[in-house]
Amino acid sequence: MANDLLLLWLTAFPLMGSPGPATLGLAGVGTAYGFHRGVPFLTGIILGTVGVLVLVASGATAIILSQPVLTRVLTLLAMGYILYLAWRIASAPIAGCGGPVAKVPTLFTGLVLALANPKAFAVIGAVYVGQRLVDNDIVADTLAKLAALSAVIVITAIAWLAFGSLFSQFLTHPRLGRVVNIVFAVMLVVSVGFSILSL
Repeated sequence: MANDLLLLWLTAFPLMGSPGPATLGLAGVGTAYGFHRGVPFLTGIILGTVGVLVLVASGATAIILSQPVLTRVLTLLAMGYILYLAWRIASAPIAGCGGPVAKVPTLFTGLVLALANPKAFAVIGAVYVGQRLVDNDIVADTLAKLAALSAVIVITAIAWLAFGSLFSQFLTHPRLGRVVNIVFAVMLVVSVGFSILSL
């Protein structure tokens, strides 16, 4: 099982940790608001992504995706929400510039972004289905994969928020800080576009 677990992690970390709506959202929030103020958003991303993992493991995702109208509606709602979050990141006040303190994206904001993230469903589905950790025991295999992939979710989410917050420490110049916030917001929107096109 140890070799299978290592193989699962070697597959999961680069796929689940690659740039996408949730990871770039975390980096953007880290850049715009700093690590500590981004923890509620981080918590929401983790809970929502683990929720996606549970939906994939339970087979509920297959049922949802088999309904084309429902899939389109959910995709449009997700796009609208992610555009709103991108605007929040792009327009956030620059740290240390003496402007008004902006309301930081909340746990609920992170939860909705994670659940609306098309990349999460595709990538988690591929990783989950492509690996087996326990032979001849579907319950034990499911629980083992849930635990292993939940660890990946937590580690990659923390890493992306920390990565973004490194920028916030150095971006106190108003113009440069605004440019970086806008770049992260645009990257968030573009990543969603690519995620939807790849489905």
